[in-house]
Amino acid sequence: MNKSNNIADKSNSFSLEGLGVLFISGVISNPRFRVKSSFLLLLFCLLLISCSVTKHLPAGAKLYSGAQVKLISTEKVNKKEVKAAALASVRPKPNSSFFGMHPQLWLYMSAGENPKSKFKKWLQKTGEAPVLMTNTNPGVTSAAIDAKLFNMGIFNSHTEFKIIEKTHTASIIYTSHIHKPYKIKEITYDISDDSLSHLILSDKNNALINAEQDYSLDKLKAERMRIDAMLKNNGYFYFNPDYLLFKADTSAVNHTISFKVTLKDSIPDNALTAYHIRNVFIDQNYSLRDAVRDSTKDTLMFQNSIFRGKESDMFIHPNVILRSVYLRKGELYSRENHTITLNRLMSMGNFKFVQVKFSESDTTAVGYFDANILLTPMPIHNFQAELDLVTKSNNYTGPRMNLSVSNRNAFKGAELLKLTAGGSFEAQLSGASKNSFSYAFNPQVELTFPKFLVPFKITPSNSIYIPKTNFALSYNFLKRVGYFNMNTLQFTYGFKWKNSFRVEHEFNPLNISYTSVTNKSAVFTALLDSNSFLKKSYEEQFIVGANYAFTYNEQSVQGKQLQYYFHFFAETAGNVFSLAEFIAGQKPTANNPSKIIGSVYSQYAKFSVDNRVYLNFSKDEKLVFRLFAGVADAYGNSSVLPYNKQFFSGGPNSVRAFQINSLGPGTYLQATNTNDFLQLGGDIKLEMNTEYRFGIYKFLKGALFVDAGNVWLQKSNSSTQGTPFAFSTFINELAVGGGFGLRADVSFFVLRFDLAMPFRKPWLPDNHRWVINEINFGSGNWRGNNLILNIAIGYPF
Repeated sequence: MNKSNNIADKSNSFSLEGLGVLFISGVISNPRFRVKSSFLLLLFCLLLISCSVTKHLPAGAKLYSGAQVKLISTEKVNKKEVKAAALASVRPKPNSSFFGMHPQLWLYMSAGENPKSKFKKWLQKTGEAPVLMTNTNPGVTSAAIDAKLFNMGIFNSHTEFKIIEKTHTASIIYTSHIHKPYKIKEITYDISDDSLSHLILSDKNNALINAEQDYSLDKLKAERMRIDAMLKNNGYFYFNPDYLLFKADTSAVNHTISFKVTLKDSIPDNALTAYHIRNVFIDQNYSLRDAVRDSTKDTLMFQNSIFRGKESDMFIHPNVILRSVYLRKGELYSRENHTITLNRLMSMGNFKFVQVKFSESDTTAVGYFDANILLTPMPIHNFQAELDLVTKSNNYTGPRMNLSVSNRNAFKGAELLKLTAGGSFEAQLSGASKNSFSYAFNPQVELTFPKFLVPFKITPSNSIYIPKTNFALSYNFLKRVGYFNMNTLQFTYGFKWKNSFRVEHEFNPLNISYTSVTNKSAVFTALLDSNSFLKKSYEEQFIVGANYAFTYNEQSVQGKQLQYYFHFFAETAGNVFSLAEFIAGQKPTANNPSKIIGSVYSQYAKFSVDNRVYLNFSKDEKLVFRLFAGVADAYGNSSVLPYNKQFFSGGPNSVRAFQINSLGPGTYLQATNTNDFLQLGGDIKLEMNTEYRFGIYKFLKGALFVDAGNVWLQKSNSSTQGTPFAFSTFINELAVGGGFGLRADVSFFVLRFDLAMPFRKPWLPDNHRWVINEINFGSGNWRGNNLILNIAIGYPF
């Protein structure tokens, strides 16, 4: 180390880190480079980097390496919970580390004290300034720990500190002398206002603080907010949580505390008054320019609500507006109904701004005010044009364009009518199928109603989200030049609704699609004749069924360290026709299938689950786990799933080390360089993904990932391609790959580049499927056959 330091002092361009980089470069260029040696070299260079961080610190300065908290108590205490709270109070945080090393600190130190070049300035911005021992204030931190413990009921704690110094670093040990937390002995209520007292006492079963609980300041605050919310739902619009007091009486003998809930001595009269709504005024054409002229507008009475403006100016029928208004004349004010009204009106998608203002009525009656609902409309018509350049891992590349025109109020009932026309062209620019190309055209008309549209009555819910009924009719034309034409006509009737911002449902009771393959070339016909399984899956594509999806998503929950995502999907088809034939005394089979309108209908059931866990370390650093499992079965009138209903694995959002849809079934090796659109699918799918995401510089993010998965056929499937699924062998037939990713994340748009390589190939002979020892970056042939670059929009999961 001393020798390297002398070298570094003589020249800024030559250092021990540089020697490590040169050493690695030399080995990588050697065709005999292998993984084991590269791993050792990587560890060696990281060790050099770690050693070099502290040598550039100012003279006498020591790098702060963090703090420990020790607890000393003669009583039984939940030390895990107390220690976690104490550690949360420790400031500052040390430099971020990765397996004991500080890569961001190293980048900052590499730039020098006053960087001149743009590159070194970039290094300094990307890096992390050193956190020195002089940046700490152990005395203040000790007081902060005691304050935190006080809020947990440990009123008489005492925290001391000790500094541990090493050659270049220093750490702090905080030792807290604690006792068991005070417990709540009893809670009594002494509310001077009789009406408030009655409400609070009648709702005390929902209290967040109860006898025998440990004292917690956070729970006291939450209880005060709960009481305030309850009162606001009972008309007390002007009440404030600060008007509530918790008077405490402690006993040091048995470590208990008693609370008396009271009101402040001086509270405004309106805070003690329960308000009713005298009138509801609604203006669906409100703008700030018209604010001073609101009182002069014409009015229209509709269902006890007063609409401002002429009837001819009301572009949405009043009845539709009132379905989302839960503030009603004569009723007691409720904050819950206030919130529901705001959210439902905004979720209609017709208004830029929604406001609810309350004004005292011009009468002598006390406890009444008017609700003014002010709606600022969005433009009714909207036009969008999207142009994408799509590239796939199977070398197909081409442009895609979508044009759409929307009407947000098609029939004066806030219906969304959307007309879309899309087209795409793709060609294979390299590989055995070079110059193969296809093009597609897909128009669609979609009509969405802001309610459940069913032939029977549904009791409206008080959810803040408006249910939607959707009708969609689409046509898709696909031409694979030199092979076939495919025409698909689809109609969907279904519903979407949400229980909360986490939970969403989608149910399509009617989903009809008909696909016909025409203009088959001799080459395509020969391909199908050589594979009866593939031929059957292309033939049976008349689908009449239903599907349901359930989604639970916590990704929008701010500040949650552990976030979950769960998606369940179920689909069935052909059962209604099969039941009708069974009643008629007929029993269709796959060998003798029945037809509807001259076409064999598909009969199958399909289920899948997509489960994800997001472990957030910081804003830009997280670890993501994903498990996808799916199973489908063709039965009755079908022996094979329709091609577009099969499971596929491999590609940018799947196992990224393998080309799109190229894995399986089982141990089968698909020809990925020819006829890439004819990959075989499966009846069963299992995928597992792990991805570590981290920030690099501002919008530039990085990722390290490992993927595993495959698809299989059912044992009952007649195909001889690959191995069928078996619990005793499926783990040994998983494909595994991993790699590194770069993402340009600018909040509204994410462009993703994932470079992946296979670690395990399921089609190889048993005991030879792991191919990690064959990795050879110096070989052009290995790179061409194994490295896969996935370019995609958005995160994979």
